[in-house]
Amino acid sequence: MAENRSVDMARSCADQTAARLAAVPGIRRAPTGKLEQFILPGFLDPQSCAQLIERIDRDVRPSTIADPNGDESFRTSTSCDLDHRDPLVRAVNAKLHALTGIPIEFGEPLQGQRYEVGQEFKAHTDYFDPSGADWETYCAVPGQRSWTLMVYLNEPAAGGATRFLATGKIHQPETGKLLAWNNIGADGEPNSDTLHHGMKVRKGRKYIITKWFRERAWPWTKGEISG
Repeated sequence: MAENRSVDMARSCADQTAARLAAVPGIRRAPTGKLEQFILPGFLDPQSCAQLIERIDRDVRPSTIADPNGDESFRTSTSCDLDHRDPLVRAVNAKLHALTGIPIEFGEPLQGQRYEVGQEFKAHTDYFDPSGADWETYCAVPGQRSWTLMVYLNEPAAGGATRFLATGKIHQPETGKLLAWNNIGADGEPNSDTLHHGMKVRKGRKYIITKWFRERAWPWTKGEISG
């Protein structure tokens, strides 16, 4: 098992992402010192959201977690890795990287998620536990997750909000709205105040896309993606 260690945010320019996001017109910064969190309505247009939903519906599979905890109902959504060769996916991916100022090689493939009625993702963090059983599998090469950017693609009829436990803030799904937060604190350590809950959908479906950024270059980009 790996020992806890400080994350080098400067390697990927992720140490500058908060300042960069704060300067974006129309963005809102969450009023908390517990994490760096930003909300940007209308990041994606409705047509792009609808097209991404079509792609998610085509390719979903059961969602998984890195370190199984014995709770079969912990994450009940479905997920898919969106095809990075798809022109729409490529354009959205580039837009997310441009927003953060993090170079393309430091990003995971863009993932889509779908939640049916009753499905949820119980309280969790997006960073990997350095003492977890699968740390080496997921982090030996690309390192820790630095930032998360999530975009709501639709508005379910009821439920499906994202709740951050440390702040008590509940973010409601709005078509095209982006939610961004840092998984690593200013001290280079994982920030436990990013614990969040993808709450149950009560009526309809919820669709989102999620982009995770890494401490070091992600191997999938080599020979596949250009900035």
